[in-house]
Amino acid sequence: MSEVNFAHIIAAAERLRGNAHRTPVLTSSLLNERTGAEVFLKCENFQRMGAFKFRGAYNAISQLSDVQKQRGVLAFSSGNHAQ
Repeated sequence: MSEVNFAHIIAAAERLRGNAHRTPVLTSSLLNERTGAEVFLKCENFQRMGAFKFRGAYNAISQLSDVQKQRGVLAFSSGNHAQ
């Protein structure tokens, strides 16, 4: 796998547009205080299907060729990701 650059991030965002629910970025004064830094929490657990892995999985699957898609995709998870 190649190194991720800004162009890859923009391309992934375009693929996800309209498919991923926008989730909030929250802060916590307690975490900030305990770490001595400003901590941001990207709440992907608020995705509609409840799986925080959705963005990466959707991005990867959307880049498969038709032949690869015909073979299928197998996901292992003890939670919502594999549903």
